[in-house]
Amino acid sequence: MSKDGTDRTARDLAAGSGAVLGGMVIQFLGAALAKGLFGVIGPLGMASLRLVFAALVLMLARRAWRRVPPRPAWPALAVYGVALGVMNLSIYQAFARIPIALGAGIETLGPLGVALWASRRGLDVVWFAVGCLGLALLMPLGGHAGAPVSLSGMAFALLAGGCWALYILAGRQVAPIIGGDAVAWGMMVAALPALPVAFLSDGIALLHPHILALGLGVALLSSALPYSLEMEAMRRLPTSTMGILLSTAPAMACLVGYVALGERLAPLQGLAVGLFVVAAVGSMASAAGIRRATGD
Repeated sequence: MSKDGTDRTARDLAAGSGAVLGGMVIQFLGAALAKGLFGVIGPLGMASLRLVFAALVLMLARRAWRRVPPRPAWPALAVYGVALGVMNLSIYQAFARIPIALGAGIETLGPLGVALWASRRGLDVVWFAVGCLGLALLMPLGGHAGAPVSLSGMAFALLAGGCWALYILAGRQVAPIIGGDAVAWGMMVAALPALPVAFLSDGIALLHPHILALGLGVALLSSALPYSLEMEAMRRLPTSTMGILLSTAPAMACLVGYVALGERLAPLQGLAVGLFVVAAVGSMASAAGIRRATGD
């Protein structure tokens, strides 16, 4: 490869990595903003506003309304959108009860479970076990050595992880049919049932201009901007590299939670977050190695 080609590859790697990491920072800043507003509008209302505004922004950005999904895609799209909606509603319920880093870490058990189910390789069992060990460290069995962790918050994070797994599986059926419009249409499907939930939770207060503006801000930070940065990164990075970078999300959430919200983790909680990151990175790295070995 020529020097110009090497330089271009290095620039693409730097720019793509910066886009992924920047997208994660922005995403968790959006989560921190939302969490800081839970005293004004509840987590259900905030999550619903995020879904509605994210759907509108993505539909407008991609002009997806011009390409209505074909009828054969509707069942999988319904599952995809409902999973996306419940994932957002439940993770905000988790964030209301536990630190953002713990919620983000527990949520990664969903994709780890998908990797284990899809491959059935011994190494994936190891990585899933590492993630479960992180979860076990947060359980108050036999007395807790660190700060107490809300069991309901952990349960909501696990629910979000399960929905993330379902979102991945359904997405694999939807994406080949409608391509890049899948997220926009999925967000729209998720937003429709979320609106009644939001009004039941927060009522007419959701329509206050100040609340709507905050909801738009959270949607841009948590969905639209990170999605755009990830799209840019996909153009520049190998899938394996991007996946490994995204696997560091719990560590990024820990940093943003500390800086933006002053969330301090007890030593065992910090160790649990570290185990979630190790499990996610290890699973992605081993999958990338198998793909290279088989030429996929």
